[in-house]
Amino acid sequence: MLAFAPLQHAVGAAGHALSWFTTLLEPLAGDAATAAAIVVLTIVVRSLISPLSLAQVRGERRRAALAPEIRELQQRYADDPGRLQHELLALYRANGASPLSGCLPLLLQAPVLLVMYRLFTTAEGGTGVLGERLCGVSLGHHLGDGLGGGVLPVFGVLLAALLALAWWTSRRMRRAAAVTAAVAAAPAQGPGAAALGRLLPLLPYGTVLVALVLPLAAVIYLVTTTAWSAVEQAVLRRPRPAPADIDAR
Repeated sequence: MLAFAPLQHAVGAAGHALSWFTTLLEPLAGDAATAAAIVVLTIVVRSLISPLSLAQVRGERRRAALAPEIRELQQRYADDPGRLQHELLALYRANGASPLSGCLPLLLQAPVLLVMYRLFTTAEGGTGVLGERLCGVSLGHHLGDGLGGGVLPVFGVLLAALLALAWWTSRRMRRAAAVTAAVAAAPAQGPGAAALGRLLPLLPYGTVLVALVLPLAAVIYLVTTTAWSAVEQAVLRRPRPAPADIDAR
């Protein structure tokens, strides 16, 4: 248990923040104050870790800019893997890029997201969040516990929001993949790469499936963080004007 002490302390701190937001919002939100506090706390946390998302996108753009040179090195040293690895590392180093620059921000975000997940799915944090209610539905209620009362409308709205966000995110991923392929004009990488390209745009729909087994508090968190991610990625990955376009202005 000692190994999990830092996680428990972090969940407790997040629980205190949630309680503070609940008290602050109670005059405005009434019985929905806890649900509103979940939304506000999620937005605050996601805004604090947004620089990590920015670093991830910048790293991906640096690597994308090096794609032609990487393909050239792969062709030149196709029969010498050791030399290829050395040349690739030298190329990344010379251009301030790294093959890990896209993964590292995700790894740094993981502990934060784990804390939030535990706060909204367990009794940790001492807030009693799962005992609060939204439109008469307990925030600890799972769809499997029954569909009576206001369960179906409340969960229905949230699941519909997740489905819409998944559709939007999937559409953006397909468009981005098509643009990248057209710009790179790279040959097909084989059936494995093609299958992966078809699978990735389906992944956003996994949030809907996950929501089916989570308590209401966690579903509210999932909708909020998914909406933040969708908007954040749309802003960070928006097409940048070409230098010629900037000069024309």
